[in-house]
Amino acid sequence: MLSLTDLQRLAEAHPEPLELTVPGFDIGGRPFDFDRRPAIMGVVNMSRDSWYRESVVPTPEAAIRRGRVLAAQGADLIDVGAESTILDAERVGAAAQVEQLVPVVEALSADGILVSVETYEPEVVEACLQAGAALLNLTGTAHHEEIYALAAAHGAAVVLCFVEGENVREVGEVTLDGDPIPGLIAHFEPRIQQARAAGVERLFVDPGMGFYYSNLLDGEARVRHQAGIFLNSFRLRTMGLPVCHALPHAFDFFGDEVRTAEGFFAVLAALGKTGLFRTHEVPRVKAVLETLSAIGPEDVNP
Repeated sequence: MLSLTDLQRLAEAHPEPLELTVPGFDIGGRPFDFDRRPAIMGVVNMSRDSWYRESVVPTPEAAIRRGRVLAAQGADLIDVGAESTILDAERVGAAAQVEQLVPVVEALSADGILVSVETYEPEVVEACLQAGAALLNLTGTAHHEEIYALAAAHGAAVVLCFVEGENVREVGEVTLDGDPIPGLIAHFEPRIQQARAAGVERLFVDPGMGFYYSNLLDGEARVRHQAGIFLNSFRLRTMGLPVCHALPHAFDFFGDEVRTAEGFFAVLAALGKTGLFRTHEVPRVKAVLETLSAIGPEDVNP
């Protein structure tokens, strides 16, 4: 069982990155300080294949309603996607994604809600940025020159997701042995350089905990890997960027209480100094983060 001793050992092993701060930046003209107040990104899934049923919306009208509800519940951004990342989900072409996503982006942006779009298709990126999206949740590594140029031209922020392959739908296995953090840094550093060279300055790194790798289908192995990444996330801040995490579900352990899982993982991610929490359960995660903030260092002693 995870203990205070384990956390103490982790902190003592990496004292320098533990004390690092990362600069905030604006998204869509709205300033964020991710060290002082982590941000929350609520999820809207327009794919019927997405297994998190509470987030699935079948039409643009339903997506707009859910986006407005999540914003009212406290989400700082709304992340909209038209293709599920699960292994057996139907592939959705770029044109179909544009048709579904653009009306949602336009309507939510018109309401003053910051919108993120999850995709790896340049055509979708361009259409959604023109429609008012402020952030790109980039779930692929291909077409990076075109995508970064589009993001820079529109002044958009970008989440660089860890993806072992050209896109999240074509991943195979993820390395599980040893310390995963050096490998993550080696993956992200050249991509950060490429994005900055193209003029993109507002960047997050996301270790990709919500993606489905073929060697992480066993529930216990998956949860151990996810927990280790969450708690070690502060070490990724040596790259000078805030960390984004998609909170997972651990259905093998939570069962009928699966909707409470993201709140649990939010605690681990917060201990690892996550700056942006992507969640299907905005009110639960917001309550967890506010509680952790309320019991800050000055209040932990009886």
